[in-house]
Amino acid sequence: MSTLPHHLGFDKISLHQDISKVLVDEITIRKRIRELGEIINREYAHKDLLLVSVLKGSIIFMADLIRSIAVPHEIDFMATSSYGSGVSSSGVVRILKDLNTSIEGRNVILVEDIIDSGHTLSYLLRILQSAPRLAAHYDPARQAGAP
Repeated sequence: MSTLPHHLGFDKISLHQDISKVLVDEITIRKRIRELGEIINREYAHKDLLLVSVLKGSIIFMADLIRSIAVPHEIDFMATSSYGSGVSSSGVVRILKDLNTSIEGRNVILVEDIIDSGHTLSYLLRILQSAPRLAAHYDPARQAGAP
């Protein structure tokens, strides 16, 4: 369980009271991020690389991934909404914030934290039209053993 740092003067407070089950532990996540960084370093050495974070959920994952990447790269951000006011995807994706950088002719890696229904990812891949690679923190299908 995470706690606020004592050196900031905060009492020890659990930030995960609403979590009933941990699906992937911190050590496994950190190991996988290092592996992804090694793959990116190997496959994108001497290439024009742009990492695109799908806000807001992927920002922590993106920050951790960037620390594992040694090759030069740029970052940009997109924000989408497919949930409306509910907690399950409506299937209709809206772009709330578009890229500030052109992706034409670039190597693009979409960085997403959780792939739920896949609607948002499918939509983004379609509109970006460059078939970027995907780095996902948690993909339920992958965890269940699906290809």
